[in-house]
Amino acid sequence: QVQLVESGGGLVQAGGSLRLSCTASGRTITNYAMGWFRQAPGKEREFVAVINLSGQYTNYRDSVRDRFTVSRHNGKNTLDLQMNNLKPEDTAVYYCNARRVVTPVSSIWGHGTQVTVSS
Repeated sequence: QVQLVESGGGLVQAGGSLRLSCTASGRTITNYAMGWFRQAPGKEREFVAVINLSGQYTNYRDSVRDRFTVSRHNGKNTLDLQMNNLKPEDTAVYYCNARRVVTPVSSIWGHGTQVTVSS
């Protein structure tokens, strides 16, 4: 079973940048589609970005497209999210997700990292 640990969150002013990382242990992530989700206070957890097994395909929620970039490094068992031009509405706890795409399928979550963007 994969375990996920996020890092890189913090407090930043609007317009600034942060880079989140997700480190996986226990198993290689080569059979997992990886993604980032976020949850703001009082709101549902929402999709942010996803990347396929090889890293050739990515997708983003509309509000972060052109500002965020997701990447994966299978050899290092890591997933990154580069966030530029941050806005106060990006404030949330950001969660890493690994979705195993071969049997037995499973979905694993990290514990999250807080991102706070001040105006």
